[in-house]
Amino acid sequence: MAHQARPVKRAGAARARVALGPITSSDAPILFEWINDRDLLLFNAPYRPTHEASHLAWVRSLAGRRDLVAFAIRTVPGKRLIGVCQLTGIDAVHRRADLQIRMGDDRTRGRGLGLEAVRLLLAFGFNDLNLHRISLQVFATNARAIKTYERAGFRQEGRLRDAMFLDGGFVDVLTMAILDREFRR
Repeated sequence: MAHQARPVKRAGAARARVALGPITSSDAPILFEWINDRDLLLFNAPYRPTHEASHLAWVRSLAGRRDLVAFAIRTVPGKRLIGVCQLTGIDAVHRRADLQIRMGDDRTRGRGLGLEAVRLLLAFGFNDLNLHRISLQVFATNARAIKTYERAGFRQEGRLRDAMFLDGGFVDVLTMAILDREFRR
């Protein structure tokens, strides 16, 4: 079952520059390119090449998953694919999930489009899935992402020291979360 995020509407807000929508089979080639881009991957995971067969199996599996909802991030207008975001580990009993985002198109980074996508994903999680808590983990060295999450309303809850071995050294991982009552709708 595909989910469509509704745009976040705020009084005086600027026109939407991104929209969330389903990931399609035609997105698979560019997503495959991004998941194998070492420099891009090091923003949020250790590098390990992904084979095309396993990547295509992941894309096909999205439709049947109840614990995960993934969206393509597209420009408005134009509908150009610039990233992906998802809520994983969706737990309907405890009303929580984890957020992940990857802005794959480097021409769009640093322009607030990731923040806009995070806000849309939060609105979907809180409004459509009736979640109470959305959390994430981020490398302590990823200052741009941390700033984006803080601007979206996430609060730091903890630091996992030397939790990931990344590019030849250990890095701390920050745990951040936002509750439904803290989200500005």
